[in-house]
Parts: sequence; structure tokens; C-alpha cells
Amino acid sequence: MTTAIENLVHGYRDVIDNRSDPRVKDWPMMNSPLPTMAICLFYAYFSKVLGPKLMENRKPFNLRSILVGYNFIQTLFSTWIFYEYLMSGWARGYSFRCQPVDYSNNPMALRMVNVCWWYYFSKFTEFFDTLFFILRKKNQQVTTLHVIHHGVMPFSVWMGLKFAPGGHSTFFALLNAFVHIIMYFYYMIAAMGPEYQKYIWWKKYLTTFQMVQFVLIMSHQFQLLFIECDYPRSFMIWIGLHGVLFLGLFSDFYKTKYSSNRLKVKLSNNGTCMPVLDDNEYKIQQNGNSIYTTTIYKKEYNKSYTNGTNNGYVVNNNTEKKLA
Repeated sequence: MTTAIENLVHGYRDVIDNRSDPRVKDWPMMNSPLPTMAICLFYAYFSKVLGPKLMENRKPFNLRSILVGYNFIQTLFSTWIFYEYLMSGWARGYSFRCQPVDYSNNPMALRMVNVCWWYYFSKFTEFFDTLFFILRKKNQQVTTLHVIHHGVMPFSVWMGLKFAPGGHSTFFALLNAFVHIIMYFYYMIAAMGPEYQKYIWWKKYLTTFQMVQFVLIMSHQFQLLFIECDYPRSFMIWIGLHGVLFLGLFSDFYKTKYSSNRLKVKLSNNGTCMPVLDDNEYKIQQNGNSIYTTTIYKKEYNKSYTNGTNNGYVVNNNTEKKLA
């Protein structure tokens, strides 16, 4: 038993110390996977247990102005990441057919490593999407799928940064950053209020654009199954499977939202990474006075997809009950 444990520890140290990229060893959070794993686990615990518990007897926060600012910052951040990926490789000679990782210390290679680290950091800033749901008591949006995705992505990106910071699979990050520019800009406008809704008439096409992203990622990654390329095969398969998974999830969302004949409760987007129910969604006018109603759903489709989509609720006419 002791020998087995020693072999595991030795194997772990060998992988972390000898088979990883030495350029990132002393960078923040990169010496060991444990800090990233600890943060991700705490995120999951806070999202499903601690956060809702702390908000249980509190009124929801009005975060509209904060959401506008947050999405504006995320839009700028995503724009910078996208630009850096272009300038550190993809607009400077990277091959879309086969691009090995440049492990040298030349300025272009180090610039790529640097933007890979900031992309990794951006996966933590996206935790605020969940925090804002909780503070607004939109706990129905914090589904298990939502938490798993946000909780796993930082560690997944950490692996790429630790062992292959650059090369073929950074195409995934390039596309994802571009999608985030459009996504966070969309939710920033949506959070500004109903009078701005006319400027985001293209919201239906956002999901289509996201699905196109995953098709491109799959095609780009899996082409290495048929050609020789000096790029880690395991990372190619791992990123390609991400594309398969999320294409399936987004396709299911698209069919549910735009193809179903069921009555859907209207969603509005208040500036987070997914649509959330508007604060005034059930506000109605009676005799000139505003009153709020509550809706009970006997059937919920609570599937949640990251990067800007959520099924919300789907109800039948016979299952919706309004309470005065």
C-alpha cells in the first residue's frame, strides 16, 4: 500500500515538474493544480449550498447598474483576449491545418503563453455570473449543469496552460473570446432596460452563432485525427469533445426555445451570461395601479447552458396559475 502511494506521488511530481511547460511554473496559480481545484470546489459549494443559504431570509438585490458595468468590463476583457490571440499567433502565421506549440522563449511565443494565462483567469471572472443569480435570488438559474460547466472550465484551461500553452487548441479560446465579446455586449444592452430591447433584435441568432462556434471547434480539432501533427493528441481530443458536448446542449436549447409549440414564459436578459427572469416580468396593470403576481409552474424545464443560454421555464396553459 505504501509503495503504491509513493509511486502515485512520484508519478504526480514527475508530470507536474518534468513534463509541464517550465515557462509557467512560477506564474500565479500554476505551480500546482490544487489552488485551482480548491477554488472550483468552493465555487460549487457556494453556488448550491452556502450562497442560497445566506440569501434565504434576505431580499433580492437590485443589481441592474452593476450588471451593466460588469458586462461592459467583460466585453472589453474578451475583446483584449481575442486581440492578443490574434497578435500572438492566429493573425501572425499560425496554421489552421496543424499548429504545434512553440515552447521557446521568443517574444511571440511568450506573448501567446501570457494571453493563455489571462484566458485562464477569465474563467474565474465568469463566476460572477453565478454570484449575481444568487444575489438576485434567481436560484432556479443556478442548475447543476451551470455549476459543473463553470466549475470545471478553470481546471480544464489550467491543464492546457500548464502543458500546452499555445498551438492548435488555442483556436478554441480564440473563437470563445470572440463569442464572449458579442455575448457580453448583448447582455449589457439587455441590462440597460426595456427601452434598449429594440437594439438587440438579433438575440435569436446569438444561439445559432454559438452553435456554429462549436461546429468550427470540432472540425478544427478532429482534423488532426487524419493528418500528422506535432501537437499533443490528448488535448486535441479533449477540446474536440468539448465542442461535441456543447453543440448537443445548445442544439437542444435551440429546439426547445424556437421549435416547441408549448407556451413559453417570456425571458428577458438582465446582463448575466444567461437570460434571467425580468424583475418586472409579472407586473400587470389593474385600475391604474401596479401589482405583482407570482406564477406556479407544475412542469419546469430547468436545463441550463453556459455562454448565454438557458431554457428557463416551459409551461402548459393548464399548469399556469396566477396568484393575486
